[in-house]
Order: sequence, then C-alpha cells, then structure tokens
Amino acid sequence: MSKSRFILSSALALTVSCSSFATEFSRIPFYEHLHANPELSFQEKETAALLAETWRKAGFDVTEGLGGHGVVGILKNGDGPMVMLRMDTDALPVKEQTGLAYASQQRALEQTGQEVDVMHACGHDVHMTVGTETALNLAARTSEWQGTLMVIAQPAEERGAGAKAMLEEGLFERFGVPDYNLSLHTLATLPAGQIGFVPGWMMANVDSVDIHLKGVGGHGAYPHNAKDPIVLAASIIMDLQTLVSREIHPVEPGVVTVGSIHAGTKHNIIPDSANLQLTVRSYSDATRDTLLQGIERIATKNAEAMGFGPELMPVVEVKDEYTPALWNDPALVERGVGVMKRTIGEANVIEVSKEMGGEDFARYGRTEHKIPSFMIRLGVVPQAKWDAYQRGEAALPSLHSPFFAPDPDKSIDTGVKALTAMALDLLSIGSQ
Repeated sequence: MSKSRFILSSALALTVSCSSFATEFSRIPFYEHLHANPELSFQEKETAALLAETWRKAGFDVTEGLGGHGVVGILKNGDGPMVMLRMDTDALPVKEQTGLAYASQQRALEQTGQEVDVMHACGHDVHMTVGTETALNLAARTSEWQGTLMVIAQPAEERGAGAKAMLEEGLFERFGVPDYNLSLHTLATLPAGQIGFVPGWMMANVDSVDIHLKGVGGHGAYPHNAKDPIVLAASIIMDLQTLVSREIHPVEPGVVTVGSIHAGTKHNIIPDSANLQLTVRSYSDATRDTLLQGIERIATKNAEAMGFGPELMPVVEVKDEYTPALWNDPALVERGVGVMKRTIGEANVIEVSKEMGGEDFARYGRTEHKIPSFMIRLGVVPQAKWDAYQRGEAALPSLHSPFFAPDPDKSIDTGVKALTAMALDLLSIGSQ
C-alpha cells in the first residue's frame, strides 16, 4: 500500500457519502502526515496522489499530472461563477530541528544530485490541509452555493516554476477560466487565529541574474600582467547599490542583492573568471526594467573603465525563472475582508505589510484573462510563543527556518473558516 493510500485510510473513515466524508476528514493526522513526508520541488508524487485520492472520494472530477505533479479537481454545481482555490505542495531542502513528534526525517536528491534533508519549512503542509478541508466543506454544502469550484495542487512553487508549467499545459483552456482566484500563505509573524491581508501589490517581481566575468589570469605578485576579475566584481557590486538608491524613485520598492560570488583557487593566483549571482526584486514593470538594464550597464561600463577589451566584456544572463509580482485585487480584498471579519471576528483580520518575497500564485491572475485574485496571510505562531515574543523573551522562527513550527489546529481551523466563507460568498446563489 502506498503512503498516500495508507494515510487516507487511517486519517479518514471513508464512506460513500460526500457529506459524511467531509464530516469525518481528520485535519491533524492529514497535516502531520504531510509534514512528516515532505517532497522537494518536481518530486511531489506521493503528495499529489494523496490529494487526488482525497478530492476524488469527495466527489471531485480529478486530473493528475498537469505541469509535473500538479492536480486539478473540479466540482460543478449548476450554473454560476467559477472560483479557483490554489494550494502549493513542495517542500524545502532544510533539516528540521523543531523536535516535533511528527518532524520530518526525509532525505532526497536535489536537482544537483546532492542528497539533502527535506522539510515543510514554508507552511505548504498547512496550505494543503486548509485547502483540502475547505474543498470538502464546499462539497458537503452544495445546497448553499451554485457554480464551479476548481481546486488545484500546484508543484514547484519554491522554484517559481509550478504555476507556469500548469498554465502552459492548458490549465484554463482545459478546465475553464475562473472568475476569482483564492489562496493563502502562512505568516510567521502573526499569531494563530488571525489573518492578514494586503490590498494591491503584496509580493514582488523576482528575477535571478548571473554575471559572468572574464579576465586574464596571472601571478598575484604581478597584477600588471593580468586583468583581475575579482577587482572588477568588487567594483560592480558596489556600483549596483546605486541602482536602488539613485535611479529608483525613493517611494518605489526595489532590491538588488548579490547572493553569491565565486572566483579563484589560491592566495597568490589571479583567476581568469568570476561569477556573481543576484536576486532582483521590484513591483512595477518600469522599476524591473530599470534594474535589469542598469545591472548590464554597470557590469559593462566597469569592465570598459578598467581596460578590459571587447573579448573580455561581462556576460549578463537574466535567468528564465521570473516570477511576476502578486497583485491582490482591491475590490475582491474589500469583499473578502468583510466576509472574514463577520466569520472570525473583526479583531482577527488585520492589514499587514507587503513584502519583497515572491509567490507564483501571481501568474494565475496576470494572464490575459486578468482574473481578480486574493491571497490571504494565515497567522500560525503558537500563542505561548507569541506571548513570549511580545515580552521580548523569544524570537519568532521565520519561514524557511529549521525551527518553523506552526500551531496546526488553530491555524488550520482559522484558514478553513476564512476560505470557506469567502468561497461561499462568491458562489452564493443570492449574489448571482
């Protein structure tokens, strides 16, 4: 028996009735199984199988294998709008250090061939559990709504590749164009039981840029006989800091970070090459263009100023890993926030800050269809940890931390209530 089938039979007392199925879904065993059995990007085979089987038992028409290990579930309930509910499925190459009884012990081979530890250090296990329970709730309450519910389990979010792959393989052409897109993401700076929201820009454009520098190698004692790519790299790195501080409007967000530099082998050898790896963040397309064009200009002009010939000009490569900025439709946010406040209490729904992180959920709303989208931020910090943090006695582990440990029951319960209420509102018979 596969792991997915084992957990499904143990976590759920399966019945023929969709209503009974939703009632008997057990969120904590489901969540703990996902947490203990994480899978890296592009490797989400067992995770996808579990979700597909769970949704299929609840009455969804399920398609597997879209964009890799992507899963699409469709539940049609008469005429009306289509609401898409997206959850992401992949985990990270992180060694878990939470000490939880259900902590991950999994190891896997990364794309590089390196064996790594694997952990759900970004909360995708929470996302899948909330999304699945929400879907089962709606399957059990079809008398309260009318239209079509599309649930998707998206692979490879951490690589910024899953949404693109599912769209390229015909997600909307094959299954229909949603009228609304909903999703959620854990927030490691908000207590469990609360939900954060951001109208408008919420997360940034993400570009990865490689700068390949060429030089002329030589002896460290005779630098005049060489062309030193390390000195060139240092000059480029410092000048890159002026892109945001001097070329972008002061109120417009932008980030240029050199996260990696590789060059040389020994103290007294000038190498013949150096390589820089950058992450570039922005919101507007204009700012993105300014930053990317500025990186190439700075690299080239620094090389020219140092006397590097045409054959030694830097090569600037913008990687094919672009993730567009996430825009939360303001009208949909206003509508959803009102629904959530009525559902979980006004004090538990708060506006939070936008971020320069990236999320490929943005791709679904920024196709030619311009679908109104809304991603909520789900507080997950256990209350005792939050209280200690408020007293200045403890730090809060961030997303991607080996110590990231949500309060699953309270977090999931809050997320399910919020997403269920918003979906019912968008699909409600009286509002159509």
